[in-house]
Amino acid sequence: MEHARTGRRRRADLAIETRDITKRYKDFVAVNAVSMHVRRGSIYGFLGPNGAGKSTTMKMLLGLTKPTSGTFEVDGMHFPEDRESILKETGSFIESPSYYANLTGRENLDIIRQILGLPKSSVDEALELVGLTEFGGRLAKKYSLGMKQRLGLAGALLGRPPILILDEPTNGLDPAGIHEIRNLIKSLPALYDCTILISSHMLSEIELIADDIGILNHGRMLYEGSLDSLRQSALSSGFGADNLEELFLAMVERDNDARKQRALL
Repeated sequence: MEHARTGRRRRADLAIETRDITKRYKDFVAVNAVSMHVRRGSIYGFLGPNGAGKSTTMKMLLGLTKPTSGTFEVDGMHFPEDRESILKETGSFIESPSYYANLTGRENLDIIRQILGLPKSSVDEALELVGLTEFGGRLAKKYSLGMKQRLGLAGALLGRPPILILDEPTNGLDPAGIHEIRNLIKSLPALYDCTILISSHMLSEIELIADDIGILNHGRMLYEGSLDSLRQSALSSGFGADNLEELFLAMVERDNDARKQRALL
């Protein structure tokens, strides 16, 4: 596994760092000794097939589920002693965001704002960031799927947290909606100097926005490095550097085959 680091970075250069975090449910290992290094100010694409352990890893980073073993830091803060501080510093979009259907978009965000203790102006700022200002007074149940995804992102962006953890935010969107959300996410680090960890099961989508990527399969990290390094790896493996999706699928298939062989021994 390749790491997108030259030597060891100073910890201050990493917004998120995990060390062998593992999540076990009885005999099932959902996340297996994952070490991740997310550079401050970067977009880190977290890739893997459905069920690879991406959501479980993100939930551990947010303190929503406790690691069975291993340690991690978010923005220099340690889990579990700094759990509340980590939550305050991190905006998140995990799975499908839930709403109060009979409240407006603005009212839904205002509930989150009050819980976080943020000023009222933060709601309008978040709506503007995601392009929902003119729809803030519309009931959430009348939002399109793309608008609901934007509202979920607005909730994550309230107070402009320095770290965003986004779990497949374009899932279920049509091509136009994917394009809109992708462009929005890509613009965020420059807009207010944040770091983004974003998951997907499609490398072709992530490679358009990410600086670094980590590839997960059956809870194990198969690769971590820069996109440029992955392109070099694609060329050396006989794939075209302009079609990284083929390399990604080949890496996953190779790992699956190796797992089957080990199971037969």
